[in-house]
Amino acid sequence: MKNKPILIVPGEPNSIIFEIFFKCLVSCKFKSPIIVIGSQKILKLHMKKLKYNLMINLLDVSNIYKGKLDNKKINLIEVNYDIPFKFGKISNKSKKHIDNCFKIAFNLIEKKITNKLINGPISKRYFLKKKYLGVTEYIANYFKIKNFAMLIYNKNISVCPITTHLPLKFVPKKINKQLIEKKIKLINFFYRNYLKKKPKFAVTGLNPHCESISKFNEDEKIIFPSVKNMKKKGINVQGPLSADTLFLKKNRSKYNVIVGMYHDQVLTPMKTLFEFDAINITLGLPFIRISPDHGPNENMVGKNLSNPTSLLRAIQFLDN
Repeated sequence: MKNKPILIVPGEPNSIIFEIFFKCLVSCKFKSPIIVIGSQKILKLHMKKLKYNLMINLLDVSNIYKGKLDNKKINLIEVNYDIPFKFGKISNKSKKHIDNCFKIAFNLIEKKITNKLINGPISKRYFLKKKYLGVTEYIANYFKIKNFAMLIYNKNISVCPITTHLPLKFVPKKINKQLIEKKIKLINFFYRNYLKKKPKFAVTGLNPHCESISKFNEDEKIIFPSVKNMKKKGINVQGPLSADTLFLKKNRSKYNVIVGMYHDQVLTPMKTLFEFDAINITLGLPFIRISPDHGPNENMVGKNLSNPTSLLRAIQFLDN
């Protein structure tokens, strides 16, 4: 991955991504060239509102190396934003623009220009429109990848939800042995081949204290056999473990990755522990895709108060 450019798709125009990107660019030096795929008009509006005076280096999408890539400027592949823009509430007006930005990034990845992608937050309500559970699924579908995993990564501990942005009432029906084992295998491969570590896994139960008053206990019938099978394959994994105590310091310190059954079961404690010091990595794609671990937060747009740590960690992770 050395020396390949980092592509950034900003995502939602009414988002804090521009503010935190400006903060990263002016406060740190990066070895890899960074290329933004988006609207010059939107960039300039955010710069004006936030009182930044950064130069823009326009690039030719057919040959991004035609001009010099310079991180002292914003290297930009222009994607026209052809509707009126004003700061305010997020709407469905930006959907086509966001989709066009992603498609250009995907094309550059398919041409082997790079294998590094960061995307800013989007509105699931307006951009995905219930077609996909999240951007993870949107990207996986484009590349025809069915086996993928969401890893919320911090160097101290990472988490992976078996089900992602799924209403809680659907979670028990979605969980199965095959899905759990596929996620664990993907994470194990990533840690061993990319991070050069042999990970230690903890797997949560689905039910409180891994117990159930129902005749069918998912912890006994699904999760325990999955963990047992992974152990037979040489993966260092324990579970099912009760989620209510697993994140205590003395317990979580034993593991590199905690695999949970649903989104909030593992993301709530993760964000409580590390706040913005974590990144969302999609595993299973033919490239590394990362997003900052937060949403658009349109209520904070233009206030210059947003924390850039998650985007900074995303860039730093790919900057090698």
